[in-house]
Amino acid sequence: MPKVGMQPIRRSQLIAATLEAVDQVGMNDASIALIARIAGVSNGIISHYFKDKNGLLEATMRHLMQALSNAMQERRAALPENDPRAHLRAIIQGNFDDSQVNGPAMKTWLAFWASSMHHPSLRRLQRVNDHRLFSNICFQFRLALPQPQARAAARGLAALIDGLWLRGALSGEAFDVELAQNIAVEYVDLQLAKANA
Repeated sequence: MPKVGMQPIRRSQLIAATLEAVDQVGMNDASIALIARIAGVSNGIISHYFKDKNGLLEATMRHLMQALSNAMQERRAALPENDPRAHLRAIIQGNFDDSQVNGPAMKTWLAFWASSMHHPSLRRLQRVNDHRLFSNICFQFRLALPQPQARAAARGLAALIDGLWLRGALSGEAFDVELAQNIAVEYVDLQLAKANA
């Protein structure tokens, strides 16, 4: 019989082991056996908590998405509601937070995106994540721009964030977070300048 209160601890332990395994060998070679060995548990524990490797990947991605949400919320908490530039900057900073640009997280995001094209549950999770980013950005642009312009600016910023993140992840070099943020903020300033044009 499992100890009371062990489930959250075990789940966190297995998610951390998944991130480490993906960082070490990539998603394809991050077997249940390797993840279990890193976590110091039996293979059956993974099946017990997550059913299979896709369930574990989904839980790991939910963990990363929650860290992303927390990073943005922390930055936005003290901001005035009617300052779209400040909120957009916080959204950008949240997307380039340490929790999202460290080696294990970046490799896991890349593996997730590739896997989401083939697994319906992961595809749904990816769509939710995309919609959340677009919706948050669009709401802020809508405070300063007419709806069609706000939607176009939001699509552009979401694509820019993803593109900068992807280039940084695939560069093989240290991620230049400051440069990525500056490029995205410059785009925001250009779009918001249209409100005064």
